[in-house]
Amino acid sequence: MAEVKNTPEMPGKMPLPGQMPPPGMDPKNKKHGGEKEMSAEELRNLAKRNGANMNGGPRGGPMIREKPKNAKATIRKLLKYIGRSKYLILVILLTTILTTVLNLLGPMLQGKAIDTMRLSESRLHVDFDSLIHYLVLLGVVYIANSLITMVQGVAAAKISQTTVYIMRKDLFRKISYLPIQYTDTHAHGDIMSRMTNDVDNISNTISQSISSLISSVLTLIGAFSMLIYYDWRMALIALITIPLTIIVSMNLSKFMRKYFVKKQVLLGQMNAQVEEMVTGYKTVVAYGKEQDACEEFAKISEEFRKCSIRANVWGGVMGPANNIINNMNYLIVAASGAYFAMTGVISVGDIQAILQYSRQLSMPINQIANQYANILTAIAGAERVFTILESPDEIDEGRSDIKVENIQGNIEFSHIDFSYNPEKQILFDFNLDVQKGQKIALVGATGSGKTTVVNLLTRFYDVDKGEIRLDDININDIPKNTLRSAIAIVLQDTVLFQDTIANNIRYGKLDATDEEIRQAAETAKAREFIERLPEGYETVLTEGGSNLSQGQRQLLAIARAVLADPKILILDEATSSVDTRTEMHIQQAMVALMKNRTSLIIAHRLSTIRDANAIIVMKDGTIMESGNHDELLDKKGVYYDLYQNQFAGFET
Repeated sequence: MAEVKNTPEMPGKMPLPGQMPPPGMDPKNKKHGGEKEMSAEELRNLAKRNGANMNGGPRGGPMIREKPKNAKATIRKLLKYIGRSKYLILVILLTTILTTVLNLLGPMLQGKAIDTMRLSESRLHVDFDSLIHYLVLLGVVYIANSLITMVQGVAAAKISQTTVYIMRKDLFRKISYLPIQYTDTHAHGDIMSRMTNDVDNISNTISQSISSLISSVLTLIGAFSMLIYYDWRMALIALITIPLTIIVSMNLSKFMRKYFVKKQVLLGQMNAQVEEMVTGYKTVVAYGKEQDACEEFAKISEEFRKCSIRANVWGGVMGPANNIINNMNYLIVAASGAYFAMTGVISVGDIQAILQYSRQLSMPINQIANQYANILTAIAGAERVFTILESPDEIDEGRSDIKVENIQGNIEFSHIDFSYNPEKQILFDFNLDVQKGQKIALVGATGSGKTTVVNLLTRFYDVDKGEIRLDDININDIPKNTLRSAIAIVLQDTVLFQDTIANNIRYGKLDATDEEIRQAAETAKAREFIERLPEGYETVLTEGGSNLSQGQRQLLAIARAVLADPKILILDEATSSVDTRTEMHIQQAMVALMKNRTSLIIAHRLSTIRDANAIIVMKDGTIMESGNHDELLDKKGVYYDLYQNQFAGFET
């Protein structure tokens, strides 16, 4: 049945199914989600802030970066998403060209209108026909500009929302197919932050910046062309302050960049801490740690506040600094224009037009500078999103000819070595043979490797050495979807969704009929309490099923497993959180569920496994003893000691 091997002690808490000891256990693991490596001091501070996650280890969060790791590559990827809305891009391009042309026509028409008025012999002569003509044209230009700008805004909003809709859909799909290891080593709140805050920042930047950037480029070209049209010397004078504007913008951007990127990372960490607090609220209250939780949140919130202030200050400095330079440019152009007007080179109307075009020449640079903060935030957010999108999916290789209905349930673990990280081996030459229909119990102290056996059987993780065979087929040759469809797991912590009881049971078989659901509930001994509820099977559960008792939630989880009709059943501490009376009902349900199925039971309560075909006693990743209940008691070894510790004085 099993092979016993003595090995050095390997202490450490084992993860639950779908969980993995975090990277903090491995000093060589320096990467979290592809972020830039931090200094030793930053690592210590981040670890201190993050604390332990709800999965039994430190949260793996993003590291603070000075700048996006690869901004150019991120922009190219983002443009691919934006490029899916080709027609909307065309609309934005056309409307931007039209608004730019109309904006350039305005100063020219104003100049023409001014030049219809001439001062001669102390009298003002006005060509009213020409003046009215130009004023009407100006009115048409302004009205058309407003209407086209409105169309442009609608198109920008549509392209923004379409882009983030596709991105969110891709991101959610990616998260759904990520390996278990990824979600084990990344803070859940941070992943949620990427789905919400980061994508929202991308949306805002797209809606505000695309048309603005296109307009800025076109305006820059158009304004300079119009200045040359009026007078090439004035055009050169208008360019004098442009280099200064670029230098100031570039230097201020260096300060802005690190704060805006750091702000996004801190926001992700803060969301992760909030998610952890809400999830573990009962534990926090039970231990009276509300004040500690508030203080811990206050620390990261204070850091976020300071970073946000710095980011906003440097972001706000950009505009005033450029305004000062623009006003200098205005004075230089005005003085030069006055000189040329007095010498008869240009007219007064031309001066007015040139002044406006000089403004329009510097305006695009100001717009780009003012948008820079938003663009940086969007790039930082997009890079965090693409970090997830580019993470490899869980590989699901295997033979297509293997069907769930053909699986019998014979399991063989052969010479298995496994470690979550290279420096801490968990299983040592583990061997176990389970025949179809057998009930096998795994017992042992926390950290002995029981749950790791389950993780390997379900291929949440793959073995380092050896092989696991199902019906004499290496499980690596079985598609993961097929393998997992043949297995049902009932955990100590049940997972119920905010939906009806019927739909929570139906999760085991999505096409199940109402009658099949009632039969599953009957088998799981859940039908009685369900039908006592006012709305019966249509009762809507609150989040996590908190409006039911722990025992009732376990019975629903068992009903779900019954409906799934698995070939192999795994029970992981399924009764450890309930009272003795409730345990009796759950055991009755489990007996019905395990009938004619291969069952692996992980249990601390030895009363639940007396009738197991074999009990495997594990310690430090090896099998210390194996046999049935009576055989192990007769040996008076490890199992005997465990049994005596639990039942001494309670036997009748």
